[in-house]
Amino acid sequence: MAITRLGGANAITGTIPTSVGGTGSTAATLPASLINNTSIGNVTALPAGISTGKVLQVVTSTHSTQTSTTSDSYVSTNLDASITPSSSSNKVLVLVAQNGVYKDGSGNGVDIELRRAGSGIAKLADNAGGENNGTYSIGTGGASCFLDSPNSTSSVSYETFFKRTGSDGAAYVQVFGCTSIITLMEIAG
Repeated sequence: MAITRLGGANAITGTIPTSVGGTGSTAATLPASLINNTSIGNVTALPAGISTGKVLQVVTSTHSTQTSTTSDSYVSTNLDASITPSSSSNKVLVLVAQNGVYKDGSGNGVDIELRRAGSGIAKLADNAGGENNGTYSIGTGGASCFLDSPNSTSSVSYETFFKRTGSDGAAYVQVFGCTSIITLMEIAG
């Protein structure tokens, strides 16, 4: 098997002789059968030396029951999920597809907030929502992602909340039974 060390004047090249376990091949003649992972499809794990960035666990939850509010204060969309990180240094990647977002009434919109354990950590939508054109209603959706550092090894809950903007009508999520999805991924920190 050929040895090559890149490094300018200190570069080492050569052939490992068969007398010490080599194949007698150079890089140009090395048989493909001696090369591991010749395709990215053959890679099944990261090298042991890479300790951060790995996805350690995934939790997904869905909700498709229409929920509405006429409140100017945040109320639950009923879309939630919990995860228990294995280390307090790990992060949680939160992926949310809050679908069927709709407003009625003039000047209304919908604000959506992501909460961890009841406290707001990210605003996912500002004055969003579909329109009512007098014949039918159009519900929109939106996807968001947020990388959180909960600093915990206890169960951590994430939930979306929404409220109307404007002074009349109602705000809706999961309108017409649209399915909203929340996915939590624990990332090695």
